[in-house]
Parts: sequence; C-alpha cells; structure tokens
Amino acid sequence: MMMEINLLVGGPVKNWPDNLLIKKKTAVWAGADRGALYLVKNGIRPLLAIGDFDSATSRERKLIFAKSQRVITDQPEKDDTDTELAVRHLLIDYQAERINIYGATGGRLDHLLANLFFVMRPEFRPHLQKIFLFDRQNSISFFGPGHYSITRETDKKYLAFVLLTKVAKLSLYDEKYQLAAKSFAYPLSLASNEFVGQTASFSFASGVISVIQSKDLK
Repeated sequence: MMMEINLLVGGPVKNWPDNLLIKKKTAVWAGADRGALYLVKNGIRPLLAIGDFDSATSRERKLIFAKSQRVITDQPEKDDTDTELAVRHLLIDYQAERINIYGATGGRLDHLLANLFFVMRPEFRPHLQKIFLFDRQNSISFFGPGHYSITRETDKKYLAFVLLTKVAKLSLYDEKYQLAAKSFAYPLSLASNEFVGQTASFSFASGVISVIQSKDLK
C-alpha cells in the first residue's frame, strides 16, 4: 500500500483548499512548525510535528508535544526550512511515496519561492515526482525528463508549465497552445495554457518542469 502523507506548513489558512481539515480528517498528517499547531487544534494527531516552534507560546508548544505522535525540534537559525526538514524525514523515516503539501503559499514571497524550488536540491531531486503542493486555487506537481499524460482536475481551467531550469525539446501535444520540441536556455513560466480534453500530454528531454493546474476565484 502506497504511503501517502499530507504535510501542513504554516501558510495563511485563507489559502487552504476549502474545508481541508474536515475532508481529510482521517488521512495521515504531519505538521511543520505552525502547521502542527493547526492540526492538533483541529483534533488531528500528526505522526510527525517538526520545526523550531519559535512563534508558538509555551501553552501551544505543550499542546503540540502532547497531541503529536512524534516531535522533532530544531534551532530557529538553520540552513533548511521547516518544510524541507519535514519532507526529508517523511522520505527517509516514513518512506513516503507521495507527499501532499498544504499551507506553502499565500504568505511571504520568499517562503513561496523556497517551497517551489527546494525540489531542486540534490537530496530531493530524485524524489520530486512524489511531491505536490496545493492551495485553494492551484495544484503543483514536478517532473523530470520523460513523456507524461496528466488528468484535468474537475475544478481547474488553466494549465501552466513552469521551467525551473533550462529545458530541452519540450513538446506540448494536445493542449490549447502546443509546442514541438522547443528548447529553452533559461527558467520561464509558460502560463495560461488550457486543457482541450480531460488529459494533457507533454514530453521533454532534459531539465525540471513544474506543472500547475489553476482556477480563478469567484
């Protein structure tokens, strides 16, 4: 059975998917820093709570320690973000085969960029296709070289291909706007594409691409 773990980090609650902790209350959860506090306050016992917890009060820290299956603390001054620390432990200690990250967007821009680009670190790059980011408007997945077909999420309209590195021979076969073996020498966001049917196919020969399905908010 595939080990799928949901990871909640400390981004603004307003950017979470609607009713996230209600719909996924019985799922397997981990929490990074303030994300762990959100989980325990909503009656979810995370298998892992990790972070420096520097913004938590003494009472909140006690709650996290009492209601989490395992707690790992770190120093506020460190080389890794709390998200990176959590993902590392979920991959190594729990052999996670899929990690769904929530709360990674909507706050500080430097945090957003860190959460988008950490998959490029050598230790995470072999696992990048196991890592997904979600908020109320977007779902983000990562791909290395290959040929892929992705399925449209029912509530999403737009499709973007964000090149995190230089990319060779990118082909978009059946999207609204297509490409034929186009190479790019620099990172670039190919935004506002769309599905034509229920799936979209693409391939590329080298590099790393983030694929974003998104929608406008009413």
